[in-house]
Amino acid sequence: MGQPFLAVARPPPVAYLLAMTAAQKARESSAPSVASAHDKILIVDFGSQVTQLIARRVREEGVYSEIVPFQKAELAFKEMKPKAVILSGGPESVHEEGSPRAPQLIFDSGVPVLGICYGQMTMAAQLGGEVEGGHHRESAAPMSRSRRRAICSNPLGSWAKSIRSG
Repeated sequence: MGQPFLAVARPPPVAYLLAMTAAQKARESSAPSVASAHDKILIVDFGSQVTQLIARRVREEGVYSEIVPFQKAELAFKEMKPKAVILSGGPESVHEEGSPRAPQLIFDSGVPVLGICYGQMTMAAQLGGEVEGGHHRESAAPMSRSRRRAICSNPLGSWAKSIRSG
């Protein structure tokens, strides 16, 4: 007959994974989090179709970013202490009663702020500029993939690089 079979006791795979997870958590707790170890950009979401693409482009430039809805922007800004803020677009109009606004704290803080579409309009209105109504709403129709790519191409990447190196 052949060699005798030698049984070796091994922990079940789930126990191994739990042990590895516990070891990873222990290492993470002693190391700074990604958010605290890097420059951060807060992206305030006003409902844009391209907010996720904006965040992706920023992250592709090696800059940590978080997206928060405009209703939670003030708290997120205080907790995150970002190096810059991006105000995304959205379907609203600054001329409508009760339209969303960015927290004044963001403008008063002195960090760079980039407004895109509605974000730019609310920034202008909140900082004393005049915003004229257009003849039609641009964000009503869904954008094609190529249009979203064009919107989120090089200019934002250059802006994110300047924030990181500044």
